[in-house]
Amino acid sequence: MGAMSTKRDLYEVLGLAKGASKEEIKKAYRKLAMQHHPDKNQGNKESEALFKEASHAADVLLDDQKRKMYEQFGHDGPQMGGGPGGFQGGDFGDLGDIFGDIFGDILGGSRGGQRGGRRGGRRVVAGDDLQTEMTVTFEEAAFGVEKEMKITRSCVCETCQGSGAKKGSGPVTCDMCQGHGEVRRQQGFFTIAQPCPKCHGQGQMIKDPCDSCHGRGRNKKPEKLSVKVPAGIDEGQRLKLTGQGDAGMNGGPSGDLYVMINIQEHEFFQREEYDVQCEVPISVSQAALGTEIEVPTLHGRVSMKIPEGTQSGQKMKLRNKGITKLGGYGFGDQILTIHVETPTKLNKEQRDLFTRLAELESNTNPMTKGFFDRVRELFQ
Repeated sequence: MGAMSTKRDLYEVLGLAKGASKEEIKKAYRKLAMQHHPDKNQGNKESEALFKEASHAADVLLDDQKRKMYEQFGHDGPQMGGGPGGFQGGDFGDLGDIFGDIFGDILGGSRGGQRGGRRGGRRVVAGDDLQTEMTVTFEEAAFGVEKEMKITRSCVCETCQGSGAKKGSGPVTCDMCQGHGEVRRQQGFFTIAQPCPKCHGQGQMIKDPCDSCHGRGRNKKPEKLSVKVPAGIDEGQRLKLTGQGDAGMNGGPSGDLYVMINIQEHEFFQREEYDVQCEVPISVSQAALGTEIEVPTLHGRVSMKIPEGTQSGQKMKLRNKGITKLGGYGFGDQILTIHVETPTKLNKEQRDLFTRLAELESNTNPMTKGFFDRVRELFQ
């Protein structure tokens, strides 16, 4: 009686139940292969063995004939040769496609849209995203604006409608990859799929190129776009214009356009989230006696009372006179900082008045009196 096989059950290797679908097998294998791939675990013999074991399991279970033989006879059945370290034949079918994906992911992969599929025999490639800048005024950022801007982007060639070929002609199948868009080579115990170097992964080539785009299928073109800047946008935020980037190739989707917002400085205002900061100068007499002044806001001039005895640096708030909150949910406030100006270049009459005031003000400046009294106590 022959020795019992010590090899693990192939379904167990992939963590699946008997009868699993091909999609479940591919998904399980891809997960294990990414985890144990030799290029990601160099020098790790255990990971290499697990990778070989998973690859062998997937090779058998993705092949209908091999799977049937395995389920009937186990590891010792006919056509089960090769074991965990090898495969039968040179064309790996579904497993080869998985190898190509894994190899691409390990090397960093490509942009999702570029990997795409095929349309009309040629690889569908998504257009690149673009980024530009737009400068708006302080008020435009606060309340929103619609502005026109110019960009240069790749557009589908109008002459050949994106085919890249002259009218009456068309692409021909690449003789290197036979239209597959990729070439495969055996490396050790697995196959590597790479974009065809001759057709650059397209599967087809332009033999008689369009005179306008020289076979590219796209042309750089300046365009005007209308951009809606929402109320409340802040410095450095980006707007996304879906589909306004470079056009795709071979029917692929266009990329997106990202617009970085720059806000011009304002003569009077500074921004703090949705509040507006503003410094307001008043005279010494206005601060001492109190007054009523007009102050600028984004919403127009507002009359405001300055109470008697107002100090320099004191802050006052005007509610809902700030910037529109993104989404239109109300407004911020305007915060006023009072700056009491000290007069300069006094005439004789003013000097006489301030001299008289100095003689009388010892009892009217409690902060000053308290400060110097405390100094005398500490440093006498």
